[in-house]
Amino acid sequence: MNKELLSYISIIIALAVGAMYYNNAIQSPMIGALNAIKTSYHGSVEFIQKKINKHIFQAATIEELSEKLQNYENNHLVMQQLAAEINELYSENNSSLKLKPQVSLVRAISYQEFGNFNRLWLDMPDYNSSKIYGLTYKEFVAGIVISKNNKPLALLNKDIKSAYSVFIGENNAPGIAHGNNEEFIVVNFIPSWFEINEGDEVVSSGLDNIFFTGLKVGRVKSVSSSQGYQTAVVEQYYKANETNYFHVIRSVR
Repeated sequence: MNKELLSYISIIIALAVGAMYYNNAIQSPMIGALNAIKTSYHGSVEFIQKKINKHIFQAATIEELSEKLQNYENNHLVMQQLAAEINELYSENNSSLKLKPQVSLVRAISYQEFGNFNRLWLDMPDYNSSKIYGLTYKEFVAGIVISKNNKPLALLNKDIKSAYSVFIGENNAPGIAHGNNEEFIVVNFIPSWFEINEGDEVVSSGLDNIFFTGLKVGRVKSVSSSQGYQTAVVEQYYKANETNYFHVIRSVR
């Protein structure tokens, strides 16, 4: 193959890759197709793994999971009953407030791009691209879910565009938490009249309608002041160690 033909082919490939990267009309269906393949792959792997586990660890696993399921169902029913009683209380006092939180389990499909471990595509049925969702792992805040090419994209806590409102310490000092693509996260716009100390716990405030109030975020490592506000550096509780499943908060109330 002569050099001119090789150069021509290289230019064509570069233009095609560039068009797919920058053109949403091309990129969006390709992402959807790739994510569908990845979802099918993950489903097949899980099916095979479950079959293996069923034969190898069947008795012990079934007993353990049955106990966990019983506890989960019991707790779920208790929470439903509490929510029903609170709603009745609101109704008796002619209040328009109602509690109907909705949480669902979702699966991580893959990273959005190589080298960036703070962004994950999710397999999320009944996704509404007009909303921002809260993302949790166990009782910890893990990040938020936004729309990218009309697909659910998880921005983990360390991502610079992951932002939500928090309270700090016993006095509930308000602030906005966001990532900085580094090890720790940062809370900005904390009013100067609140006393913030190292070791203070940071929790979600619920005022942004993304998270429930009181979900654990992390602990303050250091505090600085500038232009009438305080900034806290926070060590987060959630550790992104090959997490495959999260819970998404679909509705706070």
